[in-house]
Parts: sequence; C-alpha cells; structure tokens
Amino acid sequence: DDIHFSLNSGETLALVGESGSGKSITALSILRLVPAPGKIISGEIYFNDQHLLNLSEKQMRNIRGRHIGLILQDSGSALNPVMKVGEQIAEIYRHHFKFDRKKAFSATVDLLAKVKLSNAESLYHAYPHQLSGGMRQRVLIAGAIACKPALVIADEPTSALDASLQSEILALLNDLKREMDLSLLLISHDLAMVSQIADRVAVMQNGKIVEQNTTEKLFTEPEHMYTKKLLNAIPKIEFGAVNSSADKQL
Repeated sequence: DDIHFSLNSGETLALVGESGSGKSITALSILRLVPAPGKIISGEIYFNDQHLLNLSEKQMRNIRGRHIGLILQDSGSALNPVMKVGEQIAEIYRHHFKFDRKKAFSATVDLLAKVKLSNAESLYHAYPHQLSGGMRQRVLIAGAIACKPALVIADEPTSALDASLQSEILALLNDLKREMDLSLLLISHDLAMVSQIADRVAVMQNGKIVEQNTTEKLFTEPEHMYTKKLLNAIPKIEFGAVNSSADKQL
C-alpha cells in the first residue's frame, strides 16, 4: 500500500515490523510470487533498470534464483523432503547454467563447503530430514547464492533456530554478503538482530512503511511513535557489528 524503498549495491536493508505488518508479502511481491488471491494491482518494481512488472513469466523465472535469491524462514517446508539436498541445489545449476550432472555435482559440493558445511560430498546425498535445522538453513542459503545473484531476500532466516544457531547463521550471511558483494533485503521482527547487520532499516505497520533511516539513527533517534514502541518493547539493544566468524560448524 504505497510502499517506497530502494536498495543500493552491497547494502543491507532490514524490513521490520510485527507479524502481519506486510513484510513478507512486500518481499514476495518483488519476485512476483504473491500467493492468490492476492495480486499486485499497481506500482513499479525496478531491478537493474528492469521494470519487473512488465516482464513475462518466462523472463521472471530467469530473474528468480539467477539474479535475485530467496531464503525462506522454514527450511523444513522450503526443501523437498523426498529429494537429496545436493540434487536440489544442482538442479539450480542445470536450469540456469545448463551444467551437466558432473559439473553441477562439483559446483554443489563446493558451494556446500562455502556455507561452512563439513563433509559436503556426503551431505550432497542426504535428505532434509537427516540434517539439523541449522544445517538445513545453510543449505537454503547455498541455494540462494548458487548463481551469485545481485540481491538476496532473506525472509526471517533465523526465526526457526535457537539463539546460538541464529548468531552463526547471521554471521555467515554477513560474511557472504561482503565476500560476494551482495545486496541483502532482510525481513525480520528481531530488532536486536537487525541492529547488528543492517545498514538501513524500514519499519512497517499495517502494510505501510512508517519510518526509514540508517540503522544507527533509527535506533538512537526514532521519530515515529510505532518505532519507539517497538524499541521500548524489547530489552536494551547495543548497536554494533556482528561477529563475522562463521566457522563454527552446526
């Protein structure tokens, strides 16, 4: 509903607000994946000077995954339960880059290692139920960055994990963003987490963005009453950078 925001190259923008505020629908609308009966009836969505609403569905399928990656909250439902996790990533390489099976396998094993999963070759052949929640989330991250997209949308990527795993996944995302020069659109209700990783924050309430600012400015000098209430509702937050060491294995 009259939502305006932009995201620069290499920047992390956090979209925050309580459940039902419209964060996830806003993110899905960028990829034109709004579930029925919802639909986009007006507006403009530009990505690298392309108006996404003017593209055909075939053109959008090339954008999804190839140029814009998506990390969903629930790895249990996002991964196909009857398909090996490695095959689910290799399928991305075969679809977008036309890799043969051998090349796709090699690229997938390298990618699983890149997201700090040990025994990557063995994990290629594992099914989702054989992995821990943290490991499944790393597989989702691997799938999102497989094609080296310019933008990754992370929809509550740590909400289903316990606190210790949350910090490790957050550090991994931060490391990958810097290493690959990604832009990151982070959807979250966790303001403490947002304070550690985001460059800018946009606050949503009832389907509208009510305040946008740099992270430091928003946390130290909030202007909108809703933002102030969100900040007052949580324990004291120390503004700062997340520990970038994501080497601890889940």
